[in-house]
Amino acid sequence: PMQFYTWDRGDFSAYNELRNVTKMEEEAKRVKAVNYEALAKFFRAWYFYNLTLTFGDVPYSEALKGESDKIYAPAYDLQKDVFKGILAELEEANNMITDDLIPGDIIYRGNPMKWKKLINTFRLKVLLTLSKKENESDLNIKARFASIVSNGPLMESVNDDAKLVFINQVGNRYTEFNNSNYGSNRYMDSTFVRRLQDRKDPRLFVYAAQTKNAKEAGLPIDDFNGYDGGNPIAPYNEVNLKAIAGNVSKVNLRYTTDPVCEPHILLGYSELQFILAEAQVRGWISGLDAGDLYEKGVKASFKFYNTYAKGYESYFTEQAAADYLQESLVKFSASLSNEEKIERIIMQKYLFSFLQGGWSMYFEHLRTGYPSFAALPGQTPPTRFMYPEGEYQTNSLNVAAAITRQFGEGRDNTREMPWWLKN
Repeated sequence: PMQFYTWDRGDFSAYNELRNVTKMEEEAKRVKAVNYEALAKFFRAWYFYNLTLTFGDVPYSEALKGESDKIYAPAYDLQKDVFKGILAELEEANNMITDDLIPGDIIYRGNPMKWKKLINTFRLKVLLTLSKKENESDLNIKARFASIVSNGPLMESVNDDAKLVFINQVGNRYTEFNNSNYGSNRYMDSTFVRRLQDRKDPRLFVYAAQTKNAKEAGLPIDDFNGYDGGNPIAPYNEVNLKAIAGNVSKVNLRYTTDPVCEPHILLGYSELQFILAEAQVRGWISGLDAGDLYEKGVKASFKFYNTYAKGYESYFTEQAAADYLQESLVKFSASLSNEEKIERIIMQKYLFSFLQGGWSMYFEHLRTGYPSFAALPGQTPPTRFMYPEGEYQTNSLNVAAAITRQFGEGRDNTREMPWWLKN
């Protein structure tokens, strides 16, 4: 189970997706569809960003060239060079996009300006990911960040969110619909539930089901005492006994019973506001108000559930968001230290990330230390996944060289420190 941090190997399945992107790019060049070429650069950046955060150094400049250049065993690029490449491809994508509509686009219905806003928002996310490298002159992170904020365009409202909206037809239903795993043996984590309770955060009602005992006692949905979780570092049997006693919340059934549920957000306006707020606190940009940005981020998260959580709309009105922002653990007051401000910003990103955003919040935890996660004594969170077994069989010289260069010979371990996390 994840709570014991026992994972070891990751996989390179993203390269399968990237092969499709390569084909899209070839076809776009053939028919001179410039916007599809630009999107290919964005998708490449997206997949390589996640790959390099997962492992460290990965094949990049020689990757995906089996067909074109007969390179079947690509060298691994330094993580720093992968990030430089990602940022260069995103800049090219932003500069390339024209005003032509994009046929077949299910995210933004063909609107190129919305893609441009997404690309620039993602550029800011990538730069902020490198916050530990803000003093490396060849990366020029702060100036690049400020320039994108000045020149834009960036997302202007939740209408610009990059999201996959589900529809009730085969192949297009919500990802957890009919997932029996959720219905039977998945419990909420008590630390996550407690964080929502401590802040009187109504997102608890959307994410979690009431405990069996609370339900039987007829407690209203919005009674915060009606929810509890399993201790993430306790033996599973202990959590099971607590569940059998009727004192553990499962994931809200709506995720498995509603074929459309809410959309999955790839990257949205709420996260952009938190990115900008943190950059303002760090002194990367000036002239914006970090507290104002933070509040916009929270309000956008509430608006999302007001729009999509059927039957829960009343908990996410503008007034509810305003009240929530006055809670003592939520309020962004001037008296907080910069470190406390960053902690609140990251916490709000985290509280909105339930079943959204994949590993993004775990990487945020590695980068900032927030939010803190429960761990067994003497255990530190893993900082990367080990390289896939297949690489040892088909690309052994290159994977061995990458490991030695980064961590020392043979040290393909989950707690080695990749470049992006070194101060």
